[in-house]
Amino acid sequence: MMKVNNNIKDFLDNNEPYCLITGNSLIELKNIPSETVNCVITSPPYWLLREYDALDENGNQTEILGDEKNYQDYVNKLVEIFDEIKRVLKKDGSVWLNLGDKYHNKELMGMPWRVALAMMDKGWILRNDIIWDQMKGTQSAKDRLRDVYEHIFHFVKSKKYYYAHDEIRIQPIRKPKMYNGEMVSATGVSGKKYRKQIIESTVLTEEERKNALNALDEVLNDLAEGKAVDFRMTIRGEQRTFHSDKTTVSGRAKELELKGYYILRMGANGHLPSDIWRIAPEDVWRKDAHYAVFPEELLINPIKATCPENGIVLDPFSGTGSSVATALKLNRRGIGIDLSEKYNEIAKNRIYEFIEIPRQSSLF
Repeated sequence: MMKVNNNIKDFLDNNEPYCLITGNSLIELKNIPSETVNCVITSPPYWLLREYDALDENGNQTEILGDEKNYQDYVNKLVEIFDEIKRVLKKDGSVWLNLGDKYHNKELMGMPWRVALAMMDKGWILRNDIIWDQMKGTQSAKDRLRDVYEHIFHFVKSKKYYYAHDEIRIQPIRKPKMYNGEMVSATGVSGKKYRKQIIESTVLTEEERKNALNALDEVLNDLAEGKAVDFRMTIRGEQRTFHSDKTTVSGRAKELELKGYYILRMGANGHLPSDIWRIAPEDVWRKDAHYAVFPEELLINPIKATCPENGIVLDPFSGTGSSVATALKLNRRGIGIDLSEKYNEIAKNRIYEFIEIPRQSSLF
C-alpha cells in the first residue's frame, strides 16, 4: 500500500497540496500552528448513532467521540475540540459543522442545537443554519415522521470574515424583456403599478414623489441595459415593510421613513443560494454502514465562498476524504484528520481517483 502523507510540518513547510493525519483530532490539532487554516468543514461522529472503525496499536476498538453515555459529555468534548479549531483558524476563517439529531428514550434530543448553542456560549458567531434536505430516508418508527434532513451550521470567529459571495451566486434563468411596449422584469414586474401609486400618493411629499419616480426610472433602465433582472418597490402608505415597521430593528423601515420608498433589486450577476440545500447523500464511497460520506456537491459552495484559492481546508473528522478531495479539485489545499488508518487509505485513493494525480507523484 502506498504511504499516506501524514506530516503536518512537511505539508506547511513545503507548501504541499494535502495532508492526511491518523490520530485523535484534539491531539493532532495541537500540532497545527495558530491561525493557519482558512476553512473548516466537518461532520463529527454523531452521539450514540454510528460505530466507527478506529483501532489502537493493540488492535482494540479505540474510545471515540460519540460513545459517551451522557449527551452533555459529548457536547463538552465537541466544544473542547472546537476551542482548538478556533485557535488554528485564521481570523477571517469559517467553520461549517454538519450534525444529525438523535432520538433517545423516545425523545428527540436536539443535539445539533445543543452543540451550536454551547459553541456560541464560547464566543463563536453563528451566521447560518442550513437545512440539508437529503431527499431520502428510512422509516424507522411508526409513530413519527421520517427523518430526511440534517443541520449545517456556518460559524465564524470574527464579525469580519472572508466571504466570496460572487463565487456562489445562482445565475437567473429568466431575463427581463419588452412586453406591450414596456420593460418587464424576470418575474413580470413592469413598474406601472408603482408609478401610479407614487403619482396618486397622498402621504409622500412632492420631493419624495419626485425622488421615487427617478429611482423607479433608474431601476427600469438597469433592466433594459442588463444590469438587473428583477426588483420590488415599497412605497410609504402602499406596501408594508419586510419583517418589522420599527426603525430601531429594521433598516428598511428606517429608509421608508426617511425617503418615502425603497427598492430591492436583483442584479444580473444572480442571487445567493438559500439556506435549504436539497442534495442526496453520496453512495460511491459509502463502503459499509460505518461510513457517513459527504457528497461533493455539499462542499463546493462552502469552499468557494469561505476559502480563497490556495487556501487551506481542514476536516478534523475526515473519514473517506470528501472535504480534502473537493478542496484539491477547487484548487485549495486540504488537511484531513481521522482516527482510522483504513479510512485515510481510502481517502488517499479517493484523492488519486478524483484529482487524477499520478501515482508516482511525491504526494503519495
